[in-house]
Amino acid sequence: MSGITIWIERTAAFLQSAFDGGSWMKEHPLDKSYRLEHSFRVANAARLIAEGEDMDVEGLVIAGLLHDVSYSEDWGSQEEWWNHGRRSAQIARPFLESLGMETSRIQEICYGIAIHVDGKAGFPGEDTIFARSVGEADDVDRYDVYRIYEGMQFNRFSEKTLEEKEIWLAEKLKWVETRLEKGAATETARRMLAERLNYQKDFYIRLQEQLAKSRL
Repeated sequence: MSGITIWIERTAAFLQSAFDGGSWMKEHPLDKSYRLEHSFRVANAARLIAEGEDMDVEGLVIAGLLHDVSYSEDWGSQEEWWNHGRRSAQIARPFLESLGMETSRIQEICYGIAIHVDGKAGFPGEDTIFARSVGEADDVDRYDVYRIYEGMQFNRFSEKTLEEKEIWLAEKLKWVETRLEKGAATETARRMLAERLNYQKDFYIRLQEQLAKSRL
């Protein structure tokens, strides 16, 4: 990543230290590697969005780095997962204060981190374009090509029957169309998301067409 500032460097080091010190991460080194790599990719997406929209580049990159920092903690329930954005904001705030960052900037970064999962922060804040862009930078990576592979692997696609595969693909295509209609807070994010979602759409349609030839 070009243009790395001292605060971005310190944030990356803080994230690395948090993941290195997490008991769950120590027991699952591959998951730690993925989560760290994902956080860096989100930070890179955040930079592109911020530069394209003349936003606070450093702040959005830092938010991208810290958006999943709570994965350093040992939790596993579905409720805790839904809360991981809010918990990440709680972890991020004292670190950002230690940098000497201004209060209003910390608030906007933490609000964006907190709402990136389900749109709920758990504390007062403004739903700014900056705050919404944290989650959209996350989505840019989540909708990219690696997640096609990961999603199919997670759902044991190769173990499904032909009919089950067809149903799964139909549901994925329906979801892609719904997400495309949702749009984004900025034109830059909309373009980035549309590019990835349309790639997914094309992939799933091609796979559907291939599977359709699996019968006489």
